[in-house]
Amino acid sequence: MFLTLPSPLTQISNIKMSDKNQMKNKTQRSNVNGVSKKTQTLVKTEDIEDAVSFFSKDETHKLRAVLLDWYDHNHRVLPWRTISNHSNVKEEEEEVEKRAYGVWVSEIMLQQTRVQTVIAYYNRWMLKWPTIHHLANASLEEVNEIWAGLGYYRRARFLLEGAKKIVAEGGSIPKTASLLRKIPGIGDYTSGAIASIAFKEAVPVVDGNVIRVIARLRAVSENPKDSAIIKRFWEIAAQLVDPLRPGDFNQALMELGATVCTPLNPSCSSCPASEFCHALSIAKRDSTAAVTDYPIKGVKVKQRSDFSAVCVVELLGDEKQSSSKFVLVKRPDEGLLAGLWEFPSVLVARETAPLARRKATDCFLKKDLKIDIKKTGNIILREDVGEFVHIFSHIRLKLYVELLVLQLKGKVDDLIKSEDDETITWKCVDSNALSSMGLTTSVRKVYNMVQKFKQKKLLSKDAPPPTRKRNRTTKKN
Repeated sequence: MFLTLPSPLTQISNIKMSDKNQMKNKTQRSNVNGVSKKTQTLVKTEDIEDAVSFFSKDETHKLRAVLLDWYDHNHRVLPWRTISNHSNVKEEEEEVEKRAYGVWVSEIMLQQTRVQTVIAYYNRWMLKWPTIHHLANASLEEVNEIWAGLGYYRRARFLLEGAKKIVAEGGSIPKTASLLRKIPGIGDYTSGAIASIAFKEAVPVVDGNVIRVIARLRAVSENPKDSAIIKRFWEIAAQLVDPLRPGDFNQALMELGATVCTPLNPSCSSCPASEFCHALSIAKRDSTAAVTDYPIKGVKVKQRSDFSAVCVVELLGDEKQSSSKFVLVKRPDEGLLAGLWEFPSVLVARETAPLARRKATDCFLKKDLKIDIKKTGNIILREDVGEFVHIFSHIRLKLYVELLVLQLKGKVDDLIKSEDDETITWKCVDSNALSSMGLTTSVRKVYNMVQKFKQKKLLSKDAPPPTRKRNRTTKKN
């Protein structure tokens, strides 16, 4: 549910399970200073069947039964989750479509995001756009406002593009995984989730939770990110999926990984599949082994370090204008945080001095926004506010924040000459509009830092000057 993995599957072949060499994986691992390491990282194609073996027919039936029974009694109550209808009553097409839409929205939100965080966002989203037709009429800016704070904003854009495409082509969500994959932003995992949960197509889903569960059940000590191993996981998941309750079974497998078979502290004693778990069996026989040795940990990609000078430009107009306005810049339509609004910012060299950052900022304001701070108005205040680090999946971004307050010679609105909303790259908004906008977490943090700084500045200005205490001396008799 949290990590979407690619699948090369278009057809799943029924390959017979081979039980031989099931203990082979243990001998491929060595223990160095108490840490389990894999001695072989590449898997030859002909060795895959031995490395990741299928379940027997009897194991498959038993696993389906125990997992579905466990899921029926232990699943979390989540707003997007619906236990499939076991009765013979035919559901209305509208209800099926609504469920498919809800599954789609939830699964996109849950990618790289915790369940507890998603719940509130999902509820707000469904309240604003209860059907795919409502969403198709939304603008990207409206979508970004609701999405603000979830991160990975490309997901929101794909949801909107997908909705528009479906409505333009007839308005019905495709009912098979193969057709769903033609929608922007829907890959193998999401298509499998929608098709199995909403439309009861017997197709698998494989995310990080499923990878972990299968890797432990089969004691797979190969690299779970190897394309051949990933393919094998999809084949095993396809073998396991229950043909009568595919959606519930897929959710059961993911739920098991999310709540019981967790990465660091698995609750093996309460696991319904413990009797089938090879990793647990190995750990019971070998004191140096642990269930958490599976799947093996991949080498993390080192994050790139970037540095950015952020300038919060506050514009004070003439006497007729009661409130100040802030300058916001729209990011490019492609790349990181595409199409989102932020305060003027510019990338700088590592640990650049404050003077150099201000020069880079002034150059950006003059060149890109046509704001020459020396000619546009008078500088009322310009001070460094602080700095903080914001982490993206692949970037460690350090932001240096400053506040620049300008008293304009004319009106604020005179600065923006273009009225074309499609081509405008920057705008001025007051504090009320800014507070209600869908800003990213880092932009919101910058704004809050500036507000606290201004409040502190105001309090220190209004405070009375400290009084000197008179030194009292005791006269000697």
